[in-house]
Parts: sequence; structure tokens; C-alpha cells
Amino acid sequence: MSDDATKYTLVNRHLLSTLMQRTGTGERTTTRKLAADIGIAHGTIGGLLTGAVQVVPQSTAVDIAARIGVDLLVLFAPVCRANPALTVVPTADTA
Repeated sequence: MSDDATKYTLVNRHLLSTLMQRTGTGERTTTRKLAADIGIAHGTIGGLLTGAVQVVPQSTAVDIAARIGVDLLVLFAPVCRANPALTVVPTADTA
């Protein structure tokens, strides 16, 4: 499975905002600075903070959490199916 196939949803946008005020290094970061530090559009961070963006690729979630200074699962939850979809294989009777 490629990294792009795994998506993560922000658990709490207010928590992200709060953690941006005091990152793991003790400094404050802005939407633009956080985005620049991890190499994404600042609109993605802004969208996460407003709720307009709900899901991001795993690499983005990992980079945001690392830059903020928290474990991935503090901010994000994986978006996946609990049970994979069944694959129906035609048999001679159904073909």
C-alpha cells in the first residue's frame, strides 16, 4: 500500500490550534510557517484549522505531528475500513 493510499483525519482542530501556540520546542508557529516547514500549501493547514480540510495523506499527518512535537495519534486518526471489502470472484455458475 502506498503512502498516498493511507489517509488521516484530524482528531480535533482546536487541539491543533492550541499546540501551534506552543510546539514541542516551546515556540509558536503560524499556519504559513508550519506549512513552509513541512513543504505543503498553507491552505491545507488553514483548512484543517477551519474544518474545510478533513483528510490528509499519511505523510502530511506525520510531518505536521512531528513539527508540532507530538505523536501522530495525538492529532490524527487513520481513515480506513474496519473490514476490507470482499472481492467477488465469478465462478462457473455465475459467469
